[in-house]
Amino acid sequence: MNVLVLGSGGREHALGWLLKKSSIITGLFFAEGNAGTAALGKNIPKVSSTASSDVVQAVVQNKIDFVFVGPEAPCAAGVVNALAENNIPVIGPNRASAELEASKVYSKNFLRRYNIPTAFSREFLKAPDFEAYILENRGKKLVIKKNGLAAGKGVLESSDRVELLDFGKSIIEHDSLLVEEFLTGWELSVFALTDGKTYKLLLPCADFKKAHDGDTGPNTGGMGSIGPVPKAEGGLMKTIEKSIVAPTFEALAKEGLSYKGILYFGIMVTSDGPKVLEYNIRLGDPESQVLLPLIKTDFGQICKAIIEGKLSDTKIEFHKKAALGVVIAAEGYPGSVRKEISVQEIKEPDESEAIIFHASTILTQVLLGTGSKGTQVLTNSGRCFTVVGLGTDLKDAGVKAYNNISRVKFDGAWFRTDIGKKFIS
Repeated sequence: MNVLVLGSGGREHALGWLLKKSSIITGLFFAEGNAGTAALGKNIPKVSSTASSDVVQAVVQNKIDFVFVGPEAPCAAGVVNALAENNIPVIGPNRASAELEASKVYSKNFLRRYNIPTAFSREFLKAPDFEAYILENRGKKLVIKKNGLAAGKGVLESSDRVELLDFGKSIIEHDSLLVEEFLTGWELSVFALTDGKTYKLLLPCADFKKAHDGDTGPNTGGMGSIGPVPKAEGGLMKTIEKSIVAPTFEALAKEGLSYKGILYFGIMVTSDGPKVLEYNIRLGDPESQVLLPLIKTDFGQICKAIIEGKLSDTKIEFHKKAALGVVIAAEGYPGSVRKEISVQEIKEPDESEAIIFHASTILTQVLLGTGSKGTQVLTNSGRCFTVVGLGTDLKDAGVKAYNNISRVKFDGAWFRTDIGKKFIS
């Protein structure tokens, strides 16, 4: 089978890496892809992952059997709708279902409608109303969320009135926003595969959104991740499935929003029980980079079962390992960064111990000293690589991840030094 993976991040490199190992996948294509995916298959850089006509044309030209949508933007843009209209099998939700992620207001109303545990919130469309509410709650720690897509950076947690007002005003000029109560606890990432009729849970993960050690600094798209999470084993996962996961899938079916793909549950585990922070309609990044290497079952066969509506007949097995991923970012992230920084040649580690996934990287042609042409890896945005360690437990996985960080070298590269530590006893 030929597969087209939409996207160009670490998640898409990890997807391609796992699909490459499948006994039924014969061809891998990526739109747009990155320097890492180029080593797995064929990148189609001129195809925009959010342009329906481009994607459909690429499918026809390359005789693609199914499309796997990596990021959220193509779903929100209606690419899945266009593929379905052309009878092209696809893993990913259509535009209507993608609203669960594309609109924070929509998802919050969905949660309330079906009494699924979540934080109290208020929506604001006008600056004066928002300002009055912030002043009424002076001194309280609050969470402001941009309604629309924001690549993981449209959230602010703060008790500083000026900071809250400035952040909210910058959003409300162009979009509505939510102000939520601040929940105390610890975060968990739960992913479910679905074929539109049933679902299967993957191993629980946790990501680290804050830029700096000790979970400090601004929010990012994620500076690292771990999986599985020891604290989530047993009773907690059963509670999450009963109170959140199962009711969500029942509600999706009731509203005609079921789809073939992935549903992510961002969970805050509080003293009052687990509550939903947000839904995503795709695999997470950087969670994918630790989650996918732990899947033992042929992933191509899993995808085939999702497409054919036979997920209930598929047993998904996992390696008895732990994984810890550390994101290497460009100087300045999550703010503005310099692009096209040369990356020194990477000597790949033994995959039984560590894997290096590319994210924001591109290949460019260079003239070698011999006069022949070669390629050079360049950075292309903020989060550039994820180094994943695989071990017998999280401590072992962490040692292997950090031992292999030095394999990735470019000017200004930086990373958090404490990924996973709060979960390691």
